[in-house]
Amino acid sequence: MSPKHFLDIASQSPEALRAILDEGHRVKAEGRIRTDRLRGKTLAMLFERPSTRTRFSFDLAMRELGGDTIVASGDEMQLGRGESLSDTAKVLSRYVSAVMIRMLDHGGLTTFAEAAEVPVINGLTRRSHPCQIIADLITIEERVGPLAEQTLAWVGDGNNVLSTLLEAAPKLGFKMRIATPPEFALRPTVVDTARRLGADVTVGTDPKEAVRGCDVVVTDAWASMGDEDEEERRHVFRPYQVDEALMEEAGPSAIFMHCLPAHRGEEVTNAVMDGPRSAVFDEAENRVHAQKAILAYVFDRLG
Repeated sequence: MSPKHFLDIASQSPEALRAILDEGHRVKAEGRIRTDRLRGKTLAMLFERPSTRTRFSFDLAMRELGGDTIVASGDEMQLGRGESLSDTAKVLSRYVSAVMIRMLDHGGLTTFAEAAEVPVINGLTRRSHPCQIIADLITIEERVGPLAEQTLAWVGDGNNVLSTLLEAAPKLGFKMRIATPPEFALRPTVVDTARRLGADVTVGTDPKEAVRGCDVVVTDAWASMGDEDEEERRHVFRPYQVDEALMEEAGPSAIFMHCLPAHRGEEVTNAVMDGPRSAVFDEAENRVHAQKAILAYVFDRLG
C-alpha cells in the first residue's frame, strides 16, 4: 500500500481538505493537551533552510500527539549532494514513521516522496507551501467565516504562498483578487489552471483595486529565501506596502494576514501588523493545530 503524502494542495480532494480543516478546528478546541494518538510514531524533520514556525509547530504537534521527532539540517545531511535523494528516502523509511522536508527544489521533494515508503510532508518548497495554507484557512474560518463566502486579496509577490492559495480556491470556493508588479506576477499557467478548475480569480497590478471591499488582505515578504535581487525588489514593491490607508479600502470586518517572518516597514507597516485587524499571530499559532491535522491525515488518524 502506497504511503499517504501531503506534498501540495493541488493533489488533495476538496473532501480531504475539508476533513483536514475540520480536524484542525477540533484539535484546537481540545486545547494544548497531550494524547497518545501517534504514540510509537517518529517524524523526521529535514531542513535545507532555516525555519522557526515550521520547525517549532511540527515538533510541538508531534509531541502533543504522543510521538517523537528527529531534526536534521542540510549541513548535517547529504540531501542529494553526496547521496541521492531516492537513497536517502529509502534509508529514512527504514528508520522513521514519516518525513517532513523543507527544501527549495520542489522536484527534489517529489523525487524523495516517490522513493519513500512512509508519508512525506512538504514543509515548504519554492513552488508550494501547503502546511501554511492549511493554517491560513483555519484562521480565516475562525476570524471571518465560511471560506466559500470570502474574497481574499493578495498584494505583493507572485510567490509560492500565493500559488498555493490559488490551488485551494477552486476546491474550497473562495474568491481571489491579485495585485502584483508585472515583473513579479504569477506564471500564467498557475492562474489558468485555477480558473479551469472553477476558481473566481481577478489578476491585476493595482493594490487598491484588489483590496477594495475584500474580506482578507494577504501579503508576504518582498524577497523570499533564495531570491538574490532584494534591492530591486524593494524598489519595485514599494507601492505594494500594506498600510492603514490600503486596509481602509477593504471591507469593514476585513482582517490582515502574513505567514511571517515579516519585514516591518517594507511589505507591512507596524500600525497594520499590530493593529486590531491583524490576524498574523493567530495564524502563526494555528500552524500547530494545522500540523496536528496534517499528521493525523497522513497517518489515517483523523477524528
